[in-house]
Amino acid sequence: MSTGRGARRTGVLVVGASAAGLATVEALRREGYTDPITLLGGEHHLPYDRPPLSKQVLSGAWRPEQTLLRPPRQLTGFDCDFVLGKPALALDLASRTVSTATGEFTADHVVLATGATPRLFPGTEGITGVHVLRTLDDALALRDALRTARRVVVVGEGVLGAEIAATASRSGLDVTLTGPQSAPMAAQLGPLAAERLAALHTGEGVRLRLGVGVRGCTARDGAVTGVVLEDSHELPADLVVIAIGAIPMTDWLIDSGLTLDNGIVCDAQGRTAPGVYAAGDVARWHHPALGTAIRLENRTSATLQAGVVAATITGVERAHQPIPYFWTDQFDAKIQVHGLITADANARVVEGDPADGRFVVAFDRAGVPAAVLGWNMPKQVAAYRRALVEVYSPAPVPAP
Repeated sequence: MSTGRGARRTGVLVVGASAAGLATVEALRREGYTDPITLLGGEHHLPYDRPPLSKQVLSGAWRPEQTLLRPPRQLTGFDCDFVLGKPALALDLASRTVSTATGEFTADHVVLATGATPRLFPGTEGITGVHVLRTLDDALALRDALRTARRVVVVGEGVLGAEIAATASRSGLDVTLTGPQSAPMAAQLGPLAAERLAALHTGEGVRLRLGVGVRGCTARDGAVTGVVLEDSHELPADLVVIAIGAIPMTDWLIDSGLTLDNGIVCDAQGRTAPGVYAAGDVARWHHPALGTAIRLENRTSATLQAGVVAATITGVERAHQPIPYFWTDQFDAKIQVHGLITADANARVVEGDPADGRFVVAFDRAGVPAAVLGWNMPKQVAAYRRALVEVYSPAPVPAP
């Protein structure tokens, strides 16, 4: 067990050079925190934005430096020590010391913002032509591979898989999208919008092989040759992208004493242990308004949660109870979803017409607003979002 002796000391140690990690640094300085801050990142890159990876970076429209969340000159203004290329290996709660392969860091406060790592199929390790997309390096490797590929199979019909399929199709490749749902993003969008998205992909040349699970990949001489479905049908491919979700990066914390359950369990202020906090994709917290524990993988929640954690560290108590939000850009569609769409929600088109490619869908459960979806109607969907405020972020009840 580490005692923290000989470790580098800092006021706040942020573990993870992620959007949540950088937002924590910014929020701390904004809140007036003046003690030293260290940001420890496992990658060699300065904090960058992930949403463009599956679109602008993958298509070649953006250079890697265009993904930076802040330019290097602005980062120097935060008076933060950026330690990159040093993955965290262990956390000692008693001393709040984080160990890496080359040293230790001890802090008054530790913020865990390590994000998530892609889920893989067993048996695909070491097969040439099988890719995931989570990091900037992943995106650049996949972009290079797409230049010489002919037939691409994307495994996973969620938001990331659908975006990758759209980008690869626009690049002129033969693309098949497969997964167990009946339509792309069916669980995230509901049947109406998901069917519209399926029609959009099909119209752009993407082959949809949906409604069936995937058994694994086939290979010859170490190179991928296809994807085998649960019905034994094989989809030929010389490039396969696995996009079947992500796992919170908590393996390094298994022996730490923290509560781990589909993420780092924390309260609405981000606390997971005395002086230790979690934020972003890795955090699973009790949402006060929903009355349940949730974990969100999106930039908006990560940034808001980082602000709550920074406030807690500086002595200001407020709860993280956001309206869940995500967006996706595929072909000519910009889709935005506020709230949580569930299978038991009632849906109705409140503006526009799906046939015209511009519409808003409102969802409710037993008459209570649950979510709103906008398809190429950003201003209109923002107006309907107001109905969700009292559901997800109700005003506190005054004390008697």
